[in-house]
Amino acid sequence: MLRYLTAGESHGQSLTSILEGMPAGLRINKTAINRELARRQSGYGRGKRMQIEHDTVQITSGLRRGLTLGSPITMTIKNKDWQNWKNESPITNPRPGHADLAGMLKYNQLDIRNILERSSARETAARVAVGAVAKNLLSKFGIEVTSCVCEIGGVDENKELMREKIDHAQKNGDSLGGIFEVTVKNVPVGLGSHVHWDRKLDGRLARCLMSIQGIKGVEIGLGFAVSKSPGSKVHDEITYDCNFERKTNNAGGIEGGISNGEDIVIRGAMKPIPTLKKALNSIDIITKKPVKAKVERSDVCAVYAASVVGEAVVAFEIANAMCEKFGGDSIKEMKRNYNSYMRAMRKI
Repeated sequence: MLRYLTAGESHGQSLTSILEGMPAGLRINKTAINRELARRQSGYGRGKRMQIEHDTVQITSGLRRGLTLGSPITMTIKNKDWQNWKNESPITNPRPGHADLAGMLKYNQLDIRNILERSSARETAARVAVGAVAKNLLSKFGIEVTSCVCEIGGVDENKELMREKIDHAQKNGDSLGGIFEVTVKNVPVGLGSHVHWDRKLDGRLARCLMSIQGIKGVEIGLGFAVSKSPGSKVHDEITYDCNFERKTNNAGGIEGGISNGEDIVIRGAMKPIPTLKKALNSIDIITKKPVKAKVERSDVCAVYAASVVGEAVVAFEIANAMCEKFGGDSIKEMKRNYNSYMRAMRKI
């Protein structure tokens, strides 16, 4: 089983991830991880922080001569901007839509920076590093994870109109959300399980996407549209030509919590970023008087970045399901198990 932990604050010295359970013998390419980190920092609508930070990873454990050892992998991403924030004055005006107020109340804090530093989406850089390693593992089995942005602020498909929408929001001190889609190709039949609620693959994928900062909705395949059509128009009819196949993929590659061999298709809906230059009304947590919410340096739209993070967390969950299904302490053992399973499936 794979698992990971991230640590670090948005303007702390660094972000760290510890990834446990990777089989031994997997070659890790730092350049590929850095490429994913750069993708996360790109996209129309990103803020000025992206001009300061140029994320690169340092791997400090779990590798020797570029190969995994089977022990925990530690990856660190330095924050260049941390020196500028060490002596900041306390923040007492929470932003609507952010973790500021709920976190302050939960953890009994009087300085909201003690909450916002960890709740910031900057944490997702550590998750993208983890996802890059997971993608590396999946590539050994021909599995590919990609994403695209489907909608920005209610505009879909037309990239030029999406950019105009972002520009308009920026001029008005506002922010925009949107929808992204993650697709996983060449997934074998049989990942996940129907026998327990916490082993259902669709449930696990929904949870990982919902854990990304700002995500408020997830759908798989047709998603919410299935509620509007009869079963005859929703369910994917089955055919057979050397293998069991489906004429359509409305289920998004998962039936009964189990991968069915079709592409896995999952979408995430991201809310507009809570930090607005034209600040919303709030209440000072000390004086209890009306104030304007805190204005932090922020993006106007981060849906493009969220799609890259979506790839990373989905890749991790699929890699975890692969490790559970095919086991093995080394990549060679895991591939033997996988190849044996695939041969058996072809005989059914």
